[in-house]
Amino acid sequence: MTPIELIVSILSFTIIVNLLLRLSTRTSKPYPPGPRPWPIIGNLPHLGPTPHKSLAAMVPTYGPLIHLRLGSVHVNVAASANIAAQFLKTHDANFSSRPPNSGAKHMAYNYEDMVFAPYGPKWRMLRKICSVHLFSSKALDDFRYIRQEEVAVLTRALTRSGSNPVNLAQLLNVCTTNALARVMLGKRVFGNGDGSGGHQSDEFKEMVVEMMVLAGVFNIGDFVPSLEWLDLQGVAAKMKKLHKRFDEFLSKILEEHKVSGNDGRDGGKHLDLLSMLIGLKEDVDGEGGKLTDTNIKALLLDLFTAGTDTSSSTVEWALAELMRNPKLLAKAQYELDTVVGKDRLVTESDLPQLPFLQAIIKETFRLHPSTPLSLPRIATENCEISGYTITKDSTLLVNVYAIGRDPTVWTEPLEFKPKRFLPGSDKANIDIKGNDFEVIPFGAGRRICAGMSLGLRMVQFTTASLVHAFDWVLPDGQMIEKLNMDEAYGLTLQRAAPLVVHPHPRLSPELYST
Repeated sequence: MTPIELIVSILSFTIIVNLLLRLSTRTSKPYPPGPRPWPIIGNLPHLGPTPHKSLAAMVPTYGPLIHLRLGSVHVNVAASANIAAQFLKTHDANFSSRPPNSGAKHMAYNYEDMVFAPYGPKWRMLRKICSVHLFSSKALDDFRYIRQEEVAVLTRALTRSGSNPVNLAQLLNVCTTNALARVMLGKRVFGNGDGSGGHQSDEFKEMVVEMMVLAGVFNIGDFVPSLEWLDLQGVAAKMKKLHKRFDEFLSKILEEHKVSGNDGRDGGKHLDLLSMLIGLKEDVDGEGGKLTDTNIKALLLDLFTAGTDTSSSTVEWALAELMRNPKLLAKAQYELDTVVGKDRLVTESDLPQLPFLQAIIKETFRLHPSTPLSLPRIATENCEISGYTITKDSTLLVNVYAIGRDPTVWTEPLEFKPKRFLPGSDKANIDIKGNDFEVIPFGAGRRICAGMSLGLRMVQFTTASLVHAFDWVLPDGQMIEKLNMDEAYGLTLQRAAPLVVHPHPRLSPELYST
């Protein structure tokens, strides 16, 4: 072999080896399908102003598992029950942590809360505290009287409106916030028990809504790190400003609680959460480390934001849908009159005997999930879903909104039809607590919403009470066929226009004064 032939042979061998090495290191399976990304910013322009709808609209083209590149970040979107189950059940352990994001950094005390904390000892400690002291069956039963008292306050406030229309969203928010505050802090935070919250409650709701809107923004700086310092959308600046307002609110609550001198018991009955957390500061020092004031404020922030507006908005959606469907409202009232009667108000113990009311709530969660796009998760290792490669460090989004409107699963998916969940129907046994993936308003798996049981009780009980106690009419000049059902997108699914209504009492007058 001549020198030239030897050189050519060596070069050929080197090229072949390099090709083989490159082929062996490439992923064995392709990425899921998705729209072609733009240079640098990737698929960010494809998300539009309502990402949950934009992503749902991609399913007929790309299928229920969609791959996006947002800036430099690979994002996988699950848009069917089957795909969601593979991520959140089969591979749940691999998707139990959160990706870095500006919302957690600037608003949630730099990942010191429970919602955005990395999966690990600190998160488990915070989760256990809430699960035992706030969301266990015993805790929910112990604080049942608070929920019933606050809904009774709401009922009286609605009765006092007389001939004046009421902003139902506003009153619902005061009710849910005070019910949660009495459990968390041992006292109401808004109003004097008359159902109105005044300027403070309006400001608080505005803060919560702003937080949900900002948390739902796809911030360019999260996906193109080199542009983070520019804050092109002004999102980070708004987050920092809002965090300061929340921190002042929470710091004041914490300091007042430390020096108040009371024993942290609401009505002398049960120890509130904040008093218990302050007491645990010196006791908890296990694998998760010590509980700090920052952890406590971050936990209160989670509970106040995730546990108030989500519940009140769901009740608002349910009432709006029933008003648009008078026959369904009449059927729900008939069930309540049969089970409860007209000589007393609904109690939580009545709920298991109200299958149609429960079907209404399930259908509301299906059509109007409080979190239309799940909070993001991150893959800790490579895995395979439906024959496609899901790479390490890629982000997972579950399109809860699209799953609830999947035409391959739901007949007439855009119609409000509670009967689909009634006994005898094919969806009667669907569980909305994360076991059946056709409806997952609270998520599923390890990072399922910690307050799911409380939220479900509050939504069911409040809706049942309002349907039972009142007939509902729109203000003069408004037609029910033209009721605004538009959505205002954020991390949570708000109504674009608050529900303003006339409540007409339908029970014995003395029930509204007790």
